Amino acid sequence: MTNLSEEELGDLGRARQILEHPGVVVRLTDYLGLPVEGLLRRLPERARRAVADATRTALERSLDLALRSLERRSSRGVSDWLHRGVVATSGALGGAAGLPGLLLELPFSVTVMLRSIADHARAAGEDLTEVASQLECLTVFAYGSRRPGQGSESGYLAARLTLGRAVARASEFIAERGVAEALSEKSAPALAQLVGRIAQRLGTTVADKVAAQLVPLAGALGGATLNTLFIHHYQDTAWAHFTLRRLERMHGTSAVEDAYRATPLG
Repeated sequence: MTNLSEEELGDLGRARQILEHPGVVVRLTDYLGLPVEGLLRRLPERARRAVADATRTALERSLDLALRSLERRSSRGVSDWLHRGVVATSGALGGAAGLPGLLLELPFSVTVMLRSIADHARAAGEDLTEVASQLECLTVFAYGSRRPGQGSESGYLAARLTLGRAVARASEFIAERGVAEALSEKSAPALAQLVGRIAQRLGTTVADKVAAQLVPLAGALGGATLNTLFIHHYQDTAWAHFTLRRLERMHGTSAVEDAYRATPLG
């Protein structure tokens, strides 16, 4: 018997639908009218490596941002449309410049998305003066990057268990060293493992987006549209992830996870 209210169960159901549904790839496929996987096969190996490197760089910069400035942001509420407008503009500029433009635009877009994720964290009651909460914002990029067809072992709760351990180790490392010293040692296992796990998941989705934006007809308009889909997806994922954490603080982790598993997917 759960103590969650009807409204809370409704939020939980919506959160599960978001977290277990690989929406971003489906949206890209629907937008283009052809499988993204087919586009990925057309990318030369050099371009794939460049995308992977750019993704890792973007996450490392976001790690800096998460630990140095997220806690200083004012609590002005969630500004989804503002952030969507910014990344749509950057996507248009990147899309007009081809692959080099896309790779330059990526770190900027990821930074804006992280700001938006932090807004959702605050709105759900997260204390962003805590290192663990700051790192939880970064993990949203992993939770929102699952492909269709992956089994239950790749689902949200399994991914969260694995990433939760990485967050705990990274938080302990930062507490021991201090933010400045820890960030100067990004190759340290505790930080490298966390960023690596997130990059592994996010990199696949970024490659989907880059491949889609390189379609000849995409151009600036396509870049703006795809970036809007991209940030909308991670804003939804942030809302869902931090909604579960809010409910867990109120009712306990076990109760919420049991209710989550019992909630049918639509």
